[in-house]
Amino acid sequence: MSLRAVFLIALIVSSGAVLGGCVRVAAHQREYLARPAMNPEADPLEQKLDTHVTEYREGSIGGSGVGGGGCGCN
Repeated sequence: MSLRAVFLIALIVSSGAVLGGCVRVAAHQREYLARPAMNPEADPLEQKLDTHVTEYREGSIGGSGVGGGGCGCN
């Protein structure tokens, strides 16, 4: 076999392997393929912990989403 034939076979095999990974995914299937860490909505337990840490750090409780904290600044 010549070098050109070996190169051509390698090119065909590698392009088949690369193009075999390209698949169209329907919108309803994406939720199963996405990683949970990429979800913008946090886990409720993690969100509760984050709120607790923020309350402890700022010295304030409640009023989530409004300006100002326990430091007296707005």
